[in-house]
Amino acid sequence: MGKQGLSQSQRLAQVQKLSPQQIMLMKLLQIPTMALEQRIKQEIEENPALEDTGEIDDEMNEGQEEDFENEFDDKDSDEFDFSDYIGDDDIPSYKLQANNYSKDDEHKEIPYASGSTFHDHLFAQLGLRRLDEKQLTIANTIIGNLDDSGYLQRELNAMVDDLAFTQNLMATSSEILEVLRVIQELDPAGVGARNLKECLLIQLRRKLDENPDRDLELPILILDRYFNEFTKKHYDKILKKARITDEQLKIAIDEILKLNPKPGNSMGETIKTNQYISPDFMININDGKLELTLNSRNTPELRLSRTYMEMMEDYSADKSKKSNQKKEAMLFVKRKIDSAKWFIDAIKQRQNTLYITMQAIMNYQKEYFLTGDETRLRPMILKDIADIVHLDISTISRVANSKYAQTPYGTFLLKTFFSEKMQTDSGEEVSTREIKKILQDCVDGEGKQKPLTDEQLTSILKEKGYNIARRTVAKYREQLNIPVARLRKELK
Repeated sequence: MGKQGLSQSQRLAQVQKLSPQQIMLMKLLQIPTMALEQRIKQEIEENPALEDTGEIDDEMNEGQEEDFENEFDDKDSDEFDFSDYIGDDDIPSYKLQANNYSKDDEHKEIPYASGSTFHDHLFAQLGLRRLDEKQLTIANTIIGNLDDSGYLQRELNAMVDDLAFTQNLMATSSEILEVLRVIQELDPAGVGARNLKECLLIQLRRKLDENPDRDLELPILILDRYFNEFTKKHYDKILKKARITDEQLKIAIDEILKLNPKPGNSMGETIKTNQYISPDFMININDGKLELTLNSRNTPELRLSRTYMEMMEDYSADKSKKSNQKKEAMLFVKRKIDSAKWFIDAIKQRQNTLYITMQAIMNYQKEYFLTGDETRLRPMILKDIADIVHLDISTISRVANSKYAQTPYGTFLLKTFFSEKMQTDSGEEVSTREIKKILQDCVDGEGKQKPLTDEQLTSILKEKGYNIARRTVAKYREQLNIPVARLRKELK
């Protein structure tokens, strides 16, 4: 019993000793290519024992070694052998080489879109409104509570408490509503609404104010009195209650459909900040064969600091009695070099893990990557790839959930290549992705005046040999963000 406990303690100690490197690798695996360069720069800034070979200045400042000796005040007295560092044959070549990137290759920088948010745009417009100090404080609080779509999701009574506790301002819900009406007059039209109905009505009434001759009374009536029927596409009820013709209803619905249900997002292309996706992998077809490239263009080459290594060499060669201050400085250097080694190793392991994982996915889905036909995607789960590359499922999950692959058919998140499997009537295993593709094609080709119901979609799939239940069809339809048939119906 005692031996078993000792064995468990030893195994636990080994896991704890490796955990810093393991944790570092897991974190690096989750970082996409766009963020990796910044993460490496951060590590270089925090660890002077780590260098970017592209930024090394051969002329070192005089007296730099003395600065190191006087800078640190670490009382760690762990013993170590400096010969383990200065005699390490791996150190001179301890840097990262991008095996798939040549300096002769064309280098294209990934652009970023920059700008302010629509919240900033609203704040700027407040300066053109005649608001006293109290109203301005209320307005700032309201705008701060708008979501990215431009809606005010917080109740007015709750904002009364917010103002009292955070701004020491006593305001009534009526005063807040008065300021909210001012904000609803700002651009983009519809911003500041508390629900979809109010948002659309604000836009229609703004159009009517700007052009009184426009015939917008019926669209406003439909939204104001028959909004529930409108959202559920119960057009027959609207025709009966409003006593209008099919043609009048169609014209009114067309006018409503021109409105923007998310006014905050309407400024996305011009004002809101966007970040472009940079693929982590590139897959090309050359003479009928797939070629995989790991995007390492923004990954600097790293090595251990020459200055730190020379300091350790000088310390080891010094036969005189070493002072405690010097020993403490060297202990600091040792820890920094250890940390730099772990980081360089973690970067190397990251690149290797990414490459072998993507290579396994590419080979597993070879037919798809050669043709671009989604129906050629094989059923594939995380365990399939984990078994091939002999890594944990959690590791494969980190790669699949955060990395993009550029293919001849577009750039995709890796997890989109994974899907469960089912059997056809003939016993053949197919990917659920294939079934979803057929569902999407059926909906795209349906008559919008009589869209296909889930029962009809189930029958079509069964005719094609996919024997699945109606509730499963409904689940796949929802995963594809396809609404039910009634909501896909369009007027003639």
